[in-house]
Amino acid sequence: MALKDILVHLDGTGASRSRLDIAAGLAGRHGAHLIGLFVAEIALPPGIIGDPGGGAAMVLLEQMRETGLADGALAEAAFQDRIRRDGLSGEWRMLEGMGTEVVPLHARYADLSVLGQQDPDGPGSTGAILEAVLFGAGRPTLVVPYAGRFAEVGRRVLVAWNASKEAARAVADAMPLLTAAESVTVLAVNPRRGIGGHGEEPAADIALHLARHGVKAVAEQMVAPAVGDDEALLNAAAERNADLLVMGAYGHSRLREWVMGGVTRTILRSMTLPVLLAH
Repeated sequence: MALKDILVHLDGTGASRSRLDIAAGLAGRHGAHLIGLFVAEIALPPGIIGDPGGGAAMVLLEQMRETGLADGALAEAAFQDRIRRDGLSGEWRMLEGMGTEVVPLHARYADLSVLGQQDPDGPGSTGAILEAVLFGAGRPTLVVPYAGRFAEVGRRVLVAWNASKEAARAVADAMPLLTAAESVTVLAVNPRRGIGGHGEEPAADIALHLARHGVKAVAEQMVAPAVGDDEALLNAAAERNADLLVMGAYGHSRLREWVMGGVTRTILRSMTLPVLLAH
């Protein structure tokens, strides 16, 4: 499968430009149509909802709307400028509503969505939108760290392999990036042996599968029981100078709410490079 359309979620934060840079770069290399999506969030704090007269709520709503539209205009200008400069096929979408509902809906109709990591000092909606897309869109998500600049993504790829269905889904979804990469390392951390595990040679089977797709992948394993899988993966990425980590996203439903698994949650909190996740 080729990347034909890429969705990038933009907002009023400074990290938005980094996401645009990465999304535009990928669209240019893969000849994909780039979609810029901005959602003007309009959500009242719980204490305002019970305002008997409704006056304070109306004033706050209008203020939020004006701020959202102003941020959206700036994001659109940056997006359109990038489209023109790079000669890309693209379109701009700006909607009002809840990001946790709007973004997953639009992400379902793109081959890849580019979103931002939650900044501890930024708006809390970023993390909620990311989780909603990961578990509600059914499409791969490329998460960009809120700090740092990333000139290229997908040249040197590290694949986190644990022989799970989520990891298999991530490899399949990342195939367009893997086939275009200069180097791909498939790493099994503390692999399980035997049936239901990684087989006799951990990561070798998936590396062979990738080779049949023209991907020159190297299979490696790391046995470090005292080190968490998340820390081991980030250390391995740094040692190999990787510019992309591919892994499955793990989570479970608690009533009507998705809760991220431990490794997924920690990687998203401590990530030092862009991460492609699939669930």
